[in-house]
Amino acid sequence: MTDQARNGTVVGVIGLGNAGYAVASAFAKLSPVHGYDLNGDKRMSASQGGIITHDQFDAFMAAIDVAILSLPHPDISLAVTGQLLDLQSRPKLIIDTSTVTPQTAIDCASLASPYGVGFVDAAIAGGVASMANGQMTFFMGGDDASKAMAKTVLKPVAAGIYDLGKTGAGMGIKVVNNAVMHALMVVLIEAFSMSKKLGVPNDTFISILNRKEGMLRPLIHRVQERMNKGDFDGGMSVTNARKDSCLALETAQQLSVPLFAISASHVPYEIAEANGLGASDYAALSTLWEDWVKIIFKETADTSA
Repeated sequence: MTDQARNGTVVGVIGLGNAGYAVASAFAKLSPVHGYDLNGDKRMSASQGGIITHDQFDAFMAAIDVAILSLPHPDISLAVTGQLLDLQSRPKLIIDTSTVTPQTAIDCASLASPYGVGFVDAAIAGGVASMANGQMTFFMGGDDASKAMAKTVLKPVAAGIYDLGKTGAGMGIKVVNNAVMHALMVVLIEAFSMSKKLGVPNDTFISILNRKEGMLRPLIHRVQERMNKGDFDGGMSVTNARKDSCLALETAQQLSVPLFAISASHVPYEIAEANGLGASDYAALSTLWEDWVKIIFKETADTSA
């Protein structure tokens, strides 16, 4: 028996697109779950997959305790949250798994608070297949009471839950995570374009980048071991990294490969060199952002306080 069944908590999913249907399917394997979508075809498909669907929003809401949102746009999340709160039978908790901005999550939580309705942003990392199999990773933000309720609801379908703190943090990290993936995709396309022009097979270059000293090195050695500790002594200098970046730009020009992401990433090396950071490890580029946005990357034992 699941935690939901033991506690008498009935879950409903609003938005039965690819992601919402996958979320509802994961819950449906454990206990009855309700679903709602404006699109009749999606409702029919969901009902054939074992989800209890409703044609009328009021009837759907009367049947559930917790509303899980899986919606395509931030404005829709905000509008649906408002609709939920206008009803007589309000949910005790709203969990937004849509991909929205942190501010949207904050605005939704502000709407819910006066009604005593909990709200968490619980963005999902992973593909549709892992979602449907109940192996979702959630990036969660919200107040402590709402997160405690949400964890009880989500735990049965979760591979992991990252409690990231305040409202909006979950959505923010999902957006940032996606931004890294999307920017990295452009970098990889540019890199593989040069690799192909050099006559190197894709599988060979993949194996080169897939080493411990490959794509993970900036994250582990530069961010975790240096930025995180504020340690920029020794290592590969900004000057040498700038030189290598110049060589990459020159090579791309010789190979007639247009660069966008890699070319843009060269600019901070020029700025760092001009600002006297040439002898420091190139992780010291992070100090530029510390100055620009007034943050400190170095973390100590009491940073969570």
